[in-house]
Amino acid sequence: MKIYTKTGDKGKTSLFGGERVPKHHIRIEAYGTVDELNSFIGLIKDQKIDDDTKTTLLKIQTELFTLGAMLATPTNKEKLKTGKDRLNIPKITTKSILFLENEMDNLNKNLETMTNFILPGGHPVVSYCHIARSVCRRAERICTLLNEKTTINELIVIYLNRLSDYLFTLARHFSSYFKVDEIKWIPEKY
Repeated sequence: MKIYTKTGDKGKTSLFGGERVPKHHIRIEAYGTVDELNSFIGLIKDQKIDDDTKTTLLKIQTELFTLGAMLATPTNKEKLKTGKDRLNIPKITTKSILFLENEMDNLNKNLETMTNFILPGGHPVVSYCHIARSVCRRAERICTLLNEKTTINELIVIYLNRLSDYLFTLARHFSSYFKVDEIKWIPEKY
């Protein structure tokens, strides 16, 4: 199979279901940003971190692929003419969201209570988490805009919202793990 198809040479691409749209279409922007987020999570996973977190990040990457497929499928194309599900893959569910919440709860058990906003940095892995969190927030913003223009599964936005919280908590976890001080935002100090 060739990796290049030349079908996008004129600035259009296909959604799942066959509809051709411009590559700058908001739906493409949404799942493209989710793909970017997935790449940053891969970067975090590839660092020297604990195996449990690597396993969690791999699960999240898999769910982000699922979420991207959901975004690439217009709501009116989710079912085939036979009534069967066009996306014959697991969907993002409340179970996916609860998993992120449980992971955060477990990480928070060992963290100090936050008393200030925290600036990104202190260690490269902490910074990677904050970059991923920022990209996740952008994906969430794009998906809320997409939802204003057409209906998307409401769990997509909830999942991205929870994932950005998880990535923030993970950044705090890695500050502790690598024994670096969190950089507290104290405007009058600097």
